[in-house]
Amino acid sequence: MKFINKSFCKGLWQLFKGYWNSEEKWKARGLLGIVIALNFIAVYITVLVNQWYNTFYTALQNYDQAAFWSLNGQFAILAFLHIIVAVYAMYLQQMLQIKWRKWMTNRYLDQWMHNQTYYKMQILEDKTDNPDQRISEDINQFVSLTLSLSLGFLKQITMLGAFIAILWDLSGVITIPIGSNEFTIYGYMVWISILYAVIGTYLTAKIGKPLIQLNYDQQRYEADFRFNMVRLRENSESVAFYGGEKPEKAGLLARFEQVFKNYWALMKYGKRLTWFTSGYAQLAIIFPTLLAAPRYFSGAMQLGGLMQTSSAFGSVQDALSFFVGSYTTIAQWQAVVKRLLGFVEHMQAVEELKVDTNIAEVNVDRLAIKNLTVALPNGQTLLQDVNLQVSGGEKLLITGASGCGKSTFMRTISGIWPFGKGSIVVPQGQTRLFLPQRPYLPLGSLKEAILYPKENLLVNDERIKEVMKECQLGDFISKLDDDADWSRILSLGEQQRLAFARVLLIKPEWVFLDEATSALDEPTEKVMYELLVEHLPNTAIISIGHRNTLVNYHQKKLHLSGDGSWGMETI
Repeated sequence: MKFINKSFCKGLWQLFKGYWNSEEKWKARGLLGIVIALNFIAVYITVLVNQWYNTFYTALQNYDQAAFWSLNGQFAILAFLHIIVAVYAMYLQQMLQIKWRKWMTNRYLDQWMHNQTYYKMQILEDKTDNPDQRISEDINQFVSLTLSLSLGFLKQITMLGAFIAILWDLSGVITIPIGSNEFTIYGYMVWISILYAVIGTYLTAKIGKPLIQLNYDQQRYEADFRFNMVRLRENSESVAFYGGEKPEKAGLLARFEQVFKNYWALMKYGKRLTWFTSGYAQLAIIFPTLLAAPRYFSGAMQLGGLMQTSSAFGSVQDALSFFVGSYTTIAQWQAVVKRLLGFVEHMQAVEELKVDTNIAEVNVDRLAIKNLTVALPNGQTLLQDVNLQVSGGEKLLITGASGCGKSTFMRTISGIWPFGKGSIVVPQGQTRLFLPQRPYLPLGSLKEAILYPKENLLVNDERIKEVMKECQLGDFISKLDDDADWSRILSLGEQQRLAFARVLLIKPEWVFLDEATSALDEPTEKVMYELLVEHLPNTAIISIGHRNTLVNYHQKKLHLSGDGSWGMETI
């Protein structure tokens, strides 16, 4: 698969440029400038150490003891300075990394949460796998790998510029006799190092090419395996009741088999690449000494010059071989970029999704639906040309067979279902609260769960306790401030009663209940609806349900036939 193309580069630039042109750009650029400057200083110290090699080994060759101890002192100073520069270069790079990651996380969380994008991405047929991993892991890897690769490349370019001139001077001239002619090559070690790096880079790219797609697939398979284990944990009670351990284990092992096979392929191609890169690196250790040996044995170069030449060649070779040494990291980086680009493109596609349902907030006291057609993502029509009005305080019951579109109709009214057309007018400034069959309880205290999503609702604890008693949740009053995963502690019936307590405390003008009493017995259901009527007499209630007992708490009934038709009657 070809990754480096015009589309890839354009997408990469969109990922990259945001932070550096953001409100934090000057702090970010300043911090990056300091990190780059520290890397330049590190290169300069390396040049000084390279020069030190010549003087030090020449002193050893000449048995110059005084120079030996003096040069050890110089090396100690250079080493100390190098340690300081290396520590702060790493520290400030990590500081820049976490700031960049924080900015990108905030940005993509905003985009993911905006206009229910996180929900709409799941209902589209072309789903993005594991968006949580894209935000939590891929952004982290993108920032980390981009910084390390770009700064590493810049440092190696600087090393190349600094040492190629040194190596040119140290190489001198070599004369090669070919037949009756002689060819003189100036700076021959520079040309050999370039040729060596070009061959190594070409072979590395050819051997390691499969690693790009394999790294991409490995991240996806690992995320799928982890997601399915989380899903088992969240549905542990249902699985236990069914005794479904065997099929669940089989499913987990099947997904891990993908992880295993892909990782095995990574190992295989990684071994091939390591064979080459290790041999390439080991040969580079002795190669410069072999090349400089003729000049040393001829007396044209002292031991110090030989050691300096070897060090300079190594520095030039490292710089030219950056791609060879970093190929595995580059492959991981390309896979991360591709995953992030897919995530961003999918979010943009959701945002650009054409919605033909016009929802307008108008200063009226009723909900008005006109010529509303509701469809599935594949285009199948669920409801055709619905026209109805619900006045403030009215109670409407929606009935119909399972799968006829009752819940989807309610999703359309709420504005989260994009597949339909028509117009919906809702009262301006009036609060609407939707209660699904399984209420959502956020992590945190029981009090926060009851008041969700109005976390700043001005209501005292005494009122909350009073409502909990009315909703038959008195046993949990003492745990109001306890932090826990309440969706796992409370039964579904208790969760549904908690949702009614939420309604009584928030006091919305409009309440939409999607089988919100399905887990309650009929007497408890009666209590819950009577509480709504008693405490919120002016609140409009629109309910979805199958039980005939619900008729007692509503004034109108909308029946959906399942073939797109519908009917309205007064109860």
